Amino acid sequence: MEITVQWIRTSWTKLSRGGKAAARRNAVPIGFPVRQAPPSFAHVVEVSEWDGFVPHESVKDLGDVGVDVRDEGDRLRVLAREERVYGMPPRPRRPPAVRLSEGQWVRWQLNYRFGGIGHGNWSYWLDTFNVACGPVEPDVFLSAPTVWVDECGPVR
Repeated sequence: MEITVQWIRTSWTKLSRGGKAAARRNAVPIGFPVRQAPPSFAHVVEVSEWDGFVPHESVKDLGDVGVDVRDEGDRLRVLAREERVYGMPPRPRRPPAVRLSEGQWVRWQLNYRFGGIGHGNWSYWLDTFNVACGPVEPDVFLSAPTVWVDECGPVR
């Protein structure tokens, strides 16, 4: 089964929570054209406040990406992992895994807030996992997903 995984991590501090910096942060795409990656690897796009929200692309082993994918024969089972259990927001109940047929894809989003040392040293992440089952075109993640799982919660 052919599997395409794209992981987009956007990170920022409270400096980008309002004004022009927030507009730049909010303009970060949640899907990019797919970069070719060998089997069992993911296309990774990292975007951060520290370099002006410019995307940096790489390829990583699927084991280093926060999403579990499993071939179940005629379907692909997808479940995003909650990477940081000590961050906000709390997620007492997580959605079940998504099962995709060939030609379908899921967009799964989770957000986090972390406290630093001292008062107000907050940092934030938005993880977006785009996962497709079967052969895809390079622009697949620029369209609407078959399934969208939104686990974003209030991070104040």
